[in-house]
Amino acid sequence: MLVRTRTDRPVLKREAEPTIFRTYAKMLWRDKLAFASAIFVLLAVLAAVAAPIFLERQATAMNLLMRNAAPFNPDNGLWYMLGGDTLGRSVLARILVAARNTLLVAASAVFISLLVGSALGLVAGWRPGWLPTIIMRAADVLMSFPSLLLAVIVLYAFTPGLVSVVAVLAITRLPIYIRTVRAEVLEIRERVFVTSSRVLGAGFGWIVTRHILPVVTPTIITIATLEFAFVMLTEASLSFLGLGIQPPQVSWGLMVAEGRNYLSSAWWIAFWPGLAIMLTTVSLNLLSNWLRIATDPRQRWRLEMGDDR
Repeated sequence: MLVRTRTDRPVLKREAEPTIFRTYAKMLWRDKLAFASAIFVLLAVLAAVAAPIFLERQATAMNLLMRNAAPFNPDNGLWYMLGGDTLGRSVLARILVAARNTLLVAASAVFISLLVGSALGLVAGWRPGWLPTIIMRAADVLMSFPSLLLAVIVLYAFTPGLVSVVAVLAITRLPIYIRTVRAEVLEIRERVFVTSSRVLGAGFGWIVTRHILPVVTPTIITIATLEFAFVMLTEASLSFLGLGIQPPQVSWGLMVAEGRNYLSSAWWIAFWPGLAIMLTTVSLNLLSNWLRIATDPRQRWRLEMGDDR
């Protein structure tokens, strides 16, 4: 765009560059499935934050007159639109409140395993010697056991609860990050820009923050999104077996476990929390696929087609 100055000389005015947030928002909007998934995950997070504050009473209040109340009956009121459970509690309110524990366990376990596993993977991929060998052998031992089976054994030996479930799930998912980050570091450290930095005297911390982490972070984020869905399913399985979240706390997996004996007479008690688990995991998987494409410069053009120039 040309503008006139006081000397009447034409000057070329540069257009403002779009921000990273705006760029990714446009790419998300073009992938309608990923956009719908992001909206659903955002609603689940809002429910996890706000529902325990405002709906705790509705989720715990018992009304024996509404025991096993059928869903979609307008006469029962708004909170019983999804039915009532065996104690007359609102299934809808309990699903919204249970989102806190379900998402909190998954987010905490993924965050801990991501930080610890990435740090160990960086050490194992960068530094030679006996320490990387110990780290990788420990990761191999953890991977030799199915994560759910290992979690069941540990939780059976210790007291089940929120903290123990988070700790066990975080430990069982460490090898994924250790092996992935190590493989990335082994490849990145041989590139020209890393070799040049080492020749110029750059230290390990500088190379990691300036060269390695920017390349590894997109891969870690994609894996963490997939792991979030997997950890949430694992927590639901543990709660279903009675080794996860314990009453009076509630989670989606525990709600499914409470309704399994009433599938023939009150199917809605287990169906709705199971549907919440399924929709959340599907949404996270779709978002993970979108992140993989959006953070890969070689495939990002699929989402950038049609950008306003």
